[in-house]
Amino acid sequence: MKQSKKRILFTALTMVFLLAACVPAQVTPDPIEIQNQVATTVALTIAAQVLDTAEAAPPATVTLVPTEVVVASPTAILPTATPFVLVPPTAVSGGGGGGTTVKPEFACDSIHRRPFDNEIFKPDDKFDIKWTIVNTGTKTLRAGLDLKYNSGTKLTSPTTIELPEMKPGDQFALDFDAVAPTKEGTYVMTYIVEGGLCYPYTVIKVEK
Repeated sequence: MKQSKKRILFTALTMVFLLAACVPAQVTPDPIEIQNQVATTVALTIAAQVLDTAEAAPPATVTLVPTEVVVASPTAILPTATPFVLVPPTAVSGGGGGGTTVKPEFACDSIHRRPFDNEIFKPDDKFDIKWTIVNTGTKTLRAGLDLKYNSGTKLTSPTTIELPEMKPGDQFALDFDAVAPTKEGTYVMTYIVEGGLCYPYTVIKVEK
């Protein structure tokens, strides 16, 4: 490839000189034409040199600059929190930190009991038994419910007493005449309100 291009260049130069030689001697050469021929020769020579230099130079290395790829950060999708209100259940407090209790409709209790439990008496001592019956239920106790002897040593003479009508929270006081047994020991007497609503009782000790 290189030698072919040089041959073409030298052939062109030879043709230029031959044409110049064939011009008759008597004809005065045109200075402009001479300048054109010289310029053409110079141009061809420079072109041949440039071609040789280009062929001799190693191929240019093309460096590819990678284009920066910007990856957008994904947008986090968070679930929308649904507010809620915690509603406590309705409860009936038993009071005193005891927790939830449900009152029965019909119930009673004995309070202010005298004598105190395990109080000591002499044989045949006379004393009073006092109970106060209170309606602890949610409904009224009808009049005529019996309070009657249930079990144990009989310390008093009445065996049955009718209770009056008692609304929730009402109280009814009872006072019995009692006599201690003649023998030493511990004695328990229980009564019952009709229907098993409550069990008033007395516990004493007899000592000489």
